[in-house]
Amino acid sequence: MTATQGDLAQLSRYIFRAPRWYSSISFALILAAIAGLAAFDSRYLLENAWEGVFYIGLPTLAAGVSTPYIDRAFGGQLTPNRASLLALGCELLVIAILTAASIATVLTPLGQIFVFDALLFALAAVFAVRLLIVMAVSRHRLLVATIPASIQTVATAVLLFVYSGTMRYLEVGGPLARSFLSRPEQAPPELLVVLPSDFVLLGLLCAFYGFAVWLFLVVIDQPWQRSLGVSALDFLQGFIGHIAEGSQELESFFEEIGEDALVPVTVLAFRRPDGTEKARFVLPMIHPGPMGDIGGGNLPERIANQADGLGFPPHATAGHDFNLVTEREVDSILEAATTAHDRIEYDDTATKGQRLHEGEATLTGHAFGTDAFTTVTFSPSFADDIEYAVGLSARAEARAGYLEDVMLADAHNCNNGLEGPNLGHVVPGGERSFELIHGAERLGERLAAADQGSLRLGTAWDETPWEPQDGIGPLGVRVAAIDVDGQTTAYVLIDGNNMEPGLREEIVEAIDSVDLVEVMTSDTHIVNTVEAENQVGDAIDKVELLELIDTLVAEAIDDLEPVEAGMESEQAEVTVFGNDRTETLASTANAVVSLGGAMAGAFILAVMALSFILFLLA
Repeated sequence: MTATQGDLAQLSRYIFRAPRWYSSISFALILAAIAGLAAFDSRYLLENAWEGVFYIGLPTLAAGVSTPYIDRAFGGQLTPNRASLLALGCELLVIAILTAASIATVLTPLGQIFVFDALLFALAAVFAVRLLIVMAVSRHRLLVATIPASIQTVATAVLLFVYSGTMRYLEVGGPLARSFLSRPEQAPPELLVVLPSDFVLLGLLCAFYGFAVWLFLVVIDQPWQRSLGVSALDFLQGFIGHIAEGSQELESFFEEIGEDALVPVTVLAFRRPDGTEKARFVLPMIHPGPMGDIGGGNLPERIANQADGLGFPPHATAGHDFNLVTEREVDSILEAATTAHDRIEYDDTATKGQRLHEGEATLTGHAFGTDAFTTVTFSPSFADDIEYAVGLSARAEARAGYLEDVMLADAHNCNNGLEGPNLGHVVPGGERSFELIHGAERLGERLAAADQGSLRLGTAWDETPWEPQDGIGPLGVRVAAIDVDGQTTAYVLIDGNNMEPGLREEIVEAIDSVDLVEVMTSDTHIVNTVEAENQVGDAIDKVELLELIDTLVAEAIDDLEPVEAGMESEQAEVTVFGNDRTETLASTANAVVSLGGAMAGAFILAVMALSFILFLLA
């Protein structure tokens, strides 16, 4: 992950789930009642609360309940949960504006008319906010979007018209119409200042604000159209859907920018002499992102669940450009893994565990017959993802003339979060990329020349008491202990996204029951629906983690038994983000976020200035 991608990842701190629609509506009505107590001045507190519910809460209820049905009638995407949350947010906006106006009247000579003018401004602002969200989520054209967007404002305006007695200024309708459309005697005195011209002014404000929203979206969309050929609204629609309800709408956007790619899928399987599978390592050269269960975010769990034995899905040498665009693409990975698994030829011998250092790179591995499993870490130096091209080159160097197939895993076990200029990305041409390539060549040569002995394998697994918000995914902690002629190596796989600096060394030093230890993370992005970093060891107690790993290593040693091992690879054709697409998306999104805030501020100031002019003219 680059610094630019890190900035984009920080957006995950805004991720949340929309509450159920009835929760939002209930809270809105309670809030309206409280606002009524402060806004109205009748003889009874309950009457004030009721008037708040009636004049403030009822339009919110109408908007929350009717908006999704009207929106979907035009082919929109708003759900009851989203619509109710939007209505609640707009109610909060109205209350905030009226509260500020009321305070201003206390501190200044401004009177009740100013509060009502502020109400008109608030209703127009509500329309603008709703129009922006409806256009973003449902992708309606401007005129169509105004229909569902105007519900909350229109509902409030209707109540003002009827209960302010505005009908008395108009020479229309008879006694029956006036009995239903003119009820000033039932309204609080605060509403009796309304005139017909106020509704004309509200209409002009809404039209002006609607044009401002449309212009803002057109301007903000241009960088996306030029750089990616897609609309920013597509991204905003998917992002809102994902954060609000966990929908997969964001995948539709990623499909539009995606590119086809061929990726190796390597399977290392261990089976008992009776043919039953004991463990399976599966390594597709794919990055498990971008976040949550979007794309390949949940790839490690899907891979582990497919294995007949205990599944181990270590992190591949691939960065965010090789994120799968949809969760459906995982099926192609699993099919390739099955094909490779079915072709495996097994051998009952292996080399002892080998470890070497090349610059900052530390490589550890075993050969099983003519194939090898290796893992690389740059700890205690900080590192994040290893570029696809670097990993592919290192894998080729490890095989060159020495081995038939190699599974090269990125241990992904030491990073300093989102700090620093490049976040430890291992890129082509960088010094560490050559350290990895040369180290892989040396290790491949050493493994191919090493003597092989009888192979035993033991495994252990604990789901752990920790949750994704603690930085641990559903696979928990898994250990594979490989013993060859009395020399034992433990591979520890933690279902998380990288580790706190120094934790890997603490684990390696603490586990003294084996000869070699390497700690890996799966890089699952399930943990990143909470925050962009959330590394292993950040939220959980490190001592408890060390004790758990020590216990699991001991269990794996007790579980040692003779096995056969074999490896095979297969290519999968999938759609990924594509070369440089992640960086382009990140830089475009960051630029839009940075400029969009300033641009939105400028738009708001311009709109408020022109609104003030309209109020003066009216």
